[in-house]
Parts: sequence; C-alpha cells; structure tokens
Amino acid sequence: MHLQVGAASRHGYFDVPRTSREIMWPWGHLGVAYLLYSIYTHRRFDRPPSALPAIALAIGSQFPDLVDKPLAWTFDVLPGGRTLGHSIFFAIALVSVVYALAIRFDRLEVGTAFVIGHVSHVITDIPPSVLGGDFSGTEYLLWPVVEQPPEEPVGGILDAILTYYALGPYEIVQFGLFAAAAIVWYRDGMPGLGYVRSLLARGRGTKAES
Repeated sequence: MHLQVGAASRHGYFDVPRTSREIMWPWGHLGVAYLLYSIYTHRRFDRPPSALPAIALAIGSQFPDLVDKPLAWTFDVLPGGRTLGHSIFFAIALVSVVYALAIRFDRLEVGTAFVIGHVSHVITDIPPSVLGGDFSGTEYLLWPVVEQPPEEPVGGILDAILTYYALGPYEIVQFGLFAAAAIVWYRDGMPGLGYVRSLLARGRGTKAES
C-alpha cells in the first residue's frame, strides 16, 4: 500500500503527521549521532573522531531529512516528509552504496561515520510512545510497503515549526543531548571545525585573487 497524499500538498503546503507530536529535531539528531560516534571511535581506535568523519557524521545525521523534505515540500515528488529517506529499504541500499564507495576510495572511517549518522536519525525518529506499546508514527520505516497515516497540512517551514513544536519533556531531553554532545565535541578537540575553516579561508582567498 502507498501513503495517501492530501490535496493540500499539491498547493504549496507541507504535510505534517497528525498521529504524533513527538518529533526529533535536527539538533537532537546531531547530538545523538555525535555521542554514538565519539563512543565508537574512543572504543575502536582509542582516540577522538577525525575531521572528515565528523563532517560526514553531521551530514549523515541530517541526510534522511535532506532527502525527504525538499522532495516532498519543495518539489512535490514524495508524498511526505518521512518517506523515502527514512525507510529501512532505502537505508539498506544506501549503506551498501556508501560502504562500496568507502572501500573503493579507502575512506572506510568516513563511510562508517556517515552510516552511523544516517541510521541513528532513522532510529531516533521512532517516537518514544513505542515504549508504551503505541507503534503509530513508525510506519515510515516500511515505506512504501506500509501505508502512512493522514498528514496535516501547514503553510510553510515557519508554520511547520510553530504548528509542530512544543517545548515539552521530549524537546528538553533533545536540548540536553545536544548540549552533552557539544561538550564531548569540545573535549574531543572540536573535530571538523578546523577543516571547515580552512575550506572557507581557501574559498575567500580564491575570490580575492579573481
């Protein structure tokens, strides 16, 4: 079965699930991903994360939304903001491709970081209500096989935040996770920051020369 698409999505609106307000926001995804990856690198390599893997991790931690949100909300290709990029079927294919490329270009650590980011995003989008036996809001995992719940249209990204966001215990936990990850990242030597700064400086230098 396929996700049912409301007519509002054809008129410039975003579709927001009606069934659950327990949302993991981007900073929560990033925080969880970094904590997991830092633990992994310290245990596996006895050192903090390196620059390129840390950047790959950050991208991977947002990748499902980078796929689904533009394709659903901007280009109207996908029927919802949690579909293709959040599906375990897509994850299996993506992990296979990422590892094939990582092995081919001898970037296994970078590939592993991206995969940890992506998979942690998909898992942490599962609402906490599943702990009480309520599995509504998990249908995206089996898209397009399982039909998605009806979605509530909102008029734009700001409206989506205002409609969707509420500062409750779940959101406070996410801020706590992000804060903890920021502290760990700082103690790890802020991996990736110097690399990004060097790229920006190189770009400014190139523009100045031209």
